[in-house]
This record gives sequence, structure tokens and C-alpha cells, in this order.
Amino acid sequence: MKQSASRELLWLSLTGFLVLAWSGIAPHDYPTWLLEVFPALIGYPILFFTRRSFPLTPLAYRLLLLHAIVLLIGGHYTYALVPAGSWLQEWFHWTRNHYDRLGHLMQGFVPAIVTREILLRVTPLSRGKMLIFLTTCVCLAISAAYELFEWLTAVLFGQGAEAFLGTQGDPWDTQWDMLWA
Repeated sequence: MKQSASRELLWLSLTGFLVLAWSGIAPHDYPTWLLEVFPALIGYPILFFTRRSFPLTPLAYRLLLLHAIVLLIGGHYTYALVPAGSWLQEWFHWTRNHYDRLGHLMQGFVPAIVTREILLRVTPLSRGKMLIFLTTCVCLAISAAYELFEWLTAVLFGQGAEAFLGTQGDPWDTQWDMLWA
């Protein structure tokens, strides 16, 4: 790995850890915080241990950090209470805080970039319709798996999972989440 790439990964990691530290200081609710930041806590070690054997492009690492920051902010406040989403809700006269839509957009977009990169490197696929189709399938599978995880959390914890679910009274929240992803 080139020295400039190593330096960038160091800065990206440092930025991620600083945001993680901020996020973990007096979040709205610690159990919800842990559920919200869990993907970032799992993803970082995977990226760290594969950085030499299977390095991703700088674009992928930057987008993964951006996605992690969205998760960490959402975890700190809970998605329904993120101030930026509340400001937009007031400004546009929306009935809900749409910060979670940003989280789900990132949940689809960033894995699409990473999936495309991986498929191009480890399969005989080339750019084209099949690559787009399979990348879309992976993103939909990730989104569906996450929605099933939210459902299981609701089943296990009942009302205590409301902040994690972030439905804000929307009966179509799951479908909207998967559409944004």
C-alpha cells in the first residue's frame, strides 16, 4: 500500500474514531445508540484487517466513513431527533424528521459502490446490465436484512425499540426505507 494511501486511511480512521467518541458521549439512549452504530462497529474491524489483502478504492473508504458518520449522528440523537432533520422538517413543513431517509439512502448507495468494486475484482463480470442487476440485488438484500433486524428488535423489545425503529407513526416506514436504500 502506498504511503499516501496509508496516510489517508489513518486520517479517515482518526476522523471516524473522533465522531464515534462524540457520538458515544451522552447519547439520547445508550441501547438505541448501540443498535444504531453497530454496523460501523462491525465494519471498521473488517476494513482494517482487509486493508492490505483486499484494499478498496479511496472513494469507497471515503464513502464508508461518510456512511459511518450518518450512522453515528443518528445513533447519538436517534434518527427521529437529529437536529438537522428537525430544521428541514420545520422549513419544509414535513410531518416527520427525514434524517432516517438519508441513513437508508446511504445504506443503499455506499454498499452499491463497494459491491460493484468487489464484483468487478473477484468475478468475471464486466461493466453492464448484469453488474448493475447483481449490485442492486445485493443492496436490496442488505436493506431487507436490516428491516428484518429492526422487526426482530421490535418483537424482542416491544415499545422499547420505538427509538431504534424510528417509524414516527408512518405505517409505510419499512417500504420507504427500502425504497431509499
